[in-house]
Amino acid sequence: MTVFVCTLILFVHAWVGFARPSQDAPQVQLDQATVVGTVEGGTEKFLGIPYAQPPVGDLRLRPPQLLSSYNGTINATAFGDQCYQQSSSSTTYIPPEIVAGLVSMSAFLSPNLDVPYSEDCLNLNIVRPANISADAQLPVLFWIYGGGFAGGSNAMLAYNGTAIVQRSIDIGEPVIFVAVNYRLHVFGFLGGKEVKDAGLGNLGLHDQRAALRWVQHFIPSFGGDPSKVTIWGESAGSSSVFFHMFTNNGDTEGLFRAGIMNSGTSAPTKDITDVQGEYDFVVQQVGCSGASDTLACLRTVPAVSLVAAANNSVSINGYAALAGSPFLPRADGVLISQPPQQLLASGKAAKIPFIIGDVQDEGTLFSLFNMNVTTEQQLASYLRTYWFPGASSRDIHTILKLYPADPAAGSPFGTGSANAFTPQYKRIAAIQGEFFQATRRKLLARLSSTQRAYNFLSARKFIEGLGYTHGTDLFNAFGPGDMTDYFIRFTRNLDPNGGSAVHWPPFNTSARSTLQFNDGATPLNITRDTQRLDGTSVLFDLSLRFPY
Repeated sequence: MTVFVCTLILFVHAWVGFARPSQDAPQVQLDQATVVGTVEGGTEKFLGIPYAQPPVGDLRLRPPQLLSSYNGTINATAFGDQCYQQSSSSTTYIPPEIVAGLVSMSAFLSPNLDVPYSEDCLNLNIVRPANISADAQLPVLFWIYGGGFAGGSNAMLAYNGTAIVQRSIDIGEPVIFVAVNYRLHVFGFLGGKEVKDAGLGNLGLHDQRAALRWVQHFIPSFGGDPSKVTIWGESAGSSSVFFHMFTNNGDTEGLFRAGIMNSGTSAPTKDITDVQGEYDFVVQQVGCSGASDTLACLRTVPAVSLVAAANNSVSINGYAALAGSPFLPRADGVLISQPPQQLLASGKAAKIPFIIGDVQDEGTLFSLFNMNVTTEQQLASYLRTYWFPGASSRDIHTILKLYPADPAAGSPFGTGSANAFTPQYKRIAAIQGEFFQATRRKLLARLSSTQRAYNFLSARKFIEGLGYTHGTDLFNAFGPGDMTDYFIRFTRNLDPNGGSAVHWPPFNTSARSTLQFNDGATPLNITRDTQRLDGTSVLFDLSLRFPY
């Protein structure tokens, strides 16, 4: 069952050939090339289209080199290669009560084992309504997958986008769906002084940015409108949306006009040089320690050696959980100008409308790896060591007072004394989950007075033992479900409202209006976002003072 947990936490070769197009296959003229796709229902799919040069050889650990022209025939009938993933040997006890729920989540959000992994993975997928004209000028929903910046791909079957596009046709609000691959862990988020000095930090975010530039140039060939792009992501993908909003002091460069963030904004990380130990570890693992230019040496070693080094590194599916990964976005002085929490507190954001939200029990899944923390003393030590390095005993005591040991106050919320797998499990799950809520609320507090913002909470798709855990909103978003409809209308009109749907008011710090997705007889209602507000305020302030 550990495999299931690792998969869920991560959420977690494009090839160009000379194919003979069938007369029934959809085709698009892309520059001097013919792109051949497939039909699924009322949609057409074009898969694995490379948007940048393969980042191999001397292009490894360098910014993506955007493709500007194409020739021949592009076979876009199958997924392109997935970027190399980080795996982990971490093990944990899985309570039998949650096995069935993990299996159901894994069936939906599992990796695509039929698609190979490689470095040559900078490709994207396009799904559009069938038989549209090249001048249809449809809005574009640009998907960025999650996976802790160490896993995930656009080949995951849950993310294929056909249900979303079909639903957009059915409700008379057609959109085009684009899903991007970007480099992960060592290949996309390696830190260290050498990386910073070379201006090569956060390459996975640069990949996403390059794909957005590709969309600007080429999406009209598919009937899309490059001036109407909404960027959307979940977990690490949601955090990516956040960073694109704050890049270049909020200058979008015309790459997107709106954003949607599911379960993720900033993380309390520091400067990219603060993970120098990870850079040195990777260099040692692949045999580059004696090189005069270790970065150049890393470009010469076999890719599988770098994958092995990543697999021997700490990951988010381990004891330190979300605070443990060395492969998270960090301040690099180029794309991310300052540490993320500082950026959130005082940085300049793009003046665009956005949707943001969380699930009710964000932390339960990650907290499965902390089962050996069973006393308050151990919990205090854990928080001081991993989450708030340098915090005082008084700071930690404040957190513990706001998040008491009583299981009825813990996460999954609203389950009373049930699911208390250890004396501290529900307490840890509450604290870890509230980091998501804290940064979301800070973003809303900062921006909702200057731009239109819509806030949601998902309390739907209950998983036994885990509640409404991280990722459960994707069943609704990709379903398609009512969340799909709101997102489609937002992509089309910059307003999620329409038809007979429950009206979703914009957020402000007075009313704190929130659209809540529920199980039961009332699937949708408007609530106030005030649960544990004091706790999330303290958590954000401490993460700003004591980043990890």
